Amino acid sequence: ELPPSEFMQVADSTWLVLSVVSNGRVPPGSQATGVTKIARSVIAPLAEHHVSVLMLSTYQTDFILVRERDLPVVIHTLAGEFDIYKEESGECVPVTCDDASNGFLKPKPAASPTLHPVQSPQTRFCVLTVAPDTLPAIATMLIDVLFYSHSPPKEAGASSQDLDSITFFAFSLIEGYISIVMDAETQKRFPSDLLLTSSTGELWRMVRIGGQPLGFDECGIVAQIAEPLAAADISAYYISTFNFDHALVPEEGIAEVIQLLQQRQESSR
Repeated sequence: ELPPSEFMQVADSTWLVLSVVSNGRVPPGSQATGVTKIARSVIAPLAEHHVSVLMLSTYQTDFILVRERDLPVVIHTLAGEFDIYKEESGECVPVTCDDASNGFLKPKPAASPTLHPVQSPQTRFCVLTVAPDTLPAIATMLIDVLFYSHSPPKEAGASSQDLDSITFFAFSLIEGYISIVMDAETQKRFPSDLLLTSSTGELWRMVRIGGQPLGFDECGIVAQIAEPLAAADISAYYISTFNFDHALVPEEGIAEVIQLLQQRQESSR
């Protein structure tokens, strides 16, 4: 619990975490499959049922955050495709539709979702992990990057579309697994032998969604990005934040991604 502060904004909703796993568990050392792998089976159905989601891809796996009040709709929507389990006292217990039937309402037809602008900076990003026992060796550098190295954001009135780069650094520690997204220049500041990445050492480019803070009530934002990328078989990491959404795609595919998203926006006008 954090003390009240005029400097902190807190979303009203409480969120629950969903993860899609194979045979009930995530293989040790596996990497995230990306939002496009679950675009048709999870993201699109939830958008059709008016469920707002936050998406968090990490080095190890992918998480979908849904509002607690939407859980009955989520379970009814996904039960036909997945076996659903909830965690109780460290154990996975099967969930049936009957367990969450209270409050379930048949969704009403929704208006077409808002098409948000997308921006692709020139910055190249790395998706990394680090062994937990080596974290103390880079702790000072992490603190410096997180709190001291970046200039403050520009005024809200400044045009974000003219930016050549975006300051972005994501650090997550989930069940002992560490995941880091940083730009390639920042990576050079860290000891190279402690940061682990895929065997190919691939670099990623970003598409940022939203010209202003997106909020949490709108549904279908993730689906708008994930579905066309899935149709083109382009893998992507996806990170929702308080203000914007961010999709990371392999560097060599960024031109195709921008073309796909532009075509989608033009066809929806």
